[in-house]
Amino acid sequence: MRRSFLALFSFVGAVLCASVQAQGGFAALVSPPRFELAAKPGATLRSVIEVSNRSTGPGHYLIHTADWKLAADFAVSFEDGLQPDSCRPWVTLERPEVVVPGGATLRYRFELKVPADAPPGECRFAVMIEGADPSIAINKGIAMPVTGRIGVIVYAVIGGAAPDLEVLGPTIATLNGLKVPTLRVHNAGTAHGRMSGFLTGTDAKGISYDFTPADLPILPHEERQVFLTPSTAPDEHPTLTFPVTVKGILEWGDHKTELNQRFE
Repeated sequence: MRRSFLALFSFVGAVLCASVQAQGGFAALVSPPRFELAAKPGATLRSVIEVSNRSTGPGHYLIHTADWKLAADFAVSFEDGLQPDSCRPWVTLERPEVVVPGGATLRYRFELKVPADAPPGECRFAVMIEGADPSIAINKGIAMPVTGRIGVIVYAVIGGAAPDLEVLGPTIATLNGLKVPTLRVHNAGTAHGRMSGFLTGTDAKGISYDFTPADLPILPHEERQVFLTPSTAPDEHPTLTFPVTVKGILEWGDHKTELNQRFE
């Protein structure tokens, strides 16, 4: 198992698993950062990842699929071994190894062939782009080989699967060292969902704020914390004085729900 910490604000689908000391030897960038696809049973989806080499010399990369899990603290872990109920056998990659000239961009193709008898649900996997030649990182005078890699997260909704989000209640959590109002949200559906919406509120001092729900995935049959990040025109990272009241409309997909909640 290979594991990396994923910062809360950066879960957009592409996960860079490379040490800072090793970045000089791993200069790949990918686009798009994630795929959110939909298909009917029996359909074939074809997509393209652009792999850019920002170094002056050629970049040698190994490409393969992996399963992944998202922990309660939003750390992501990749599993090279095939996991139970994995849909990776449906995936075909263009080739397992590529060389991208310095400063160039390669269009890399992959294909997802959904079985005709696939039940409604969501196929989730990662396409891993990994440096074939380890860099040498120096830690306390000890030289260690470090391999950089990028994981592109793929979500494919099969047969009309959809999220079913329910707000269970309020709590207060610490995000980047600051206490913020937070919602506990459960997904009873068959595909992942993400909260959005426009929210406003006031704290105990009567100061008004805008609140932005964290755009993090809530996977099927899981409960997650959705952080409500405050901001004002002069201060994007204010310190709140609790209790805090937040009002507005929460949205996910075509669904909306009204929020009028006190956090204390």
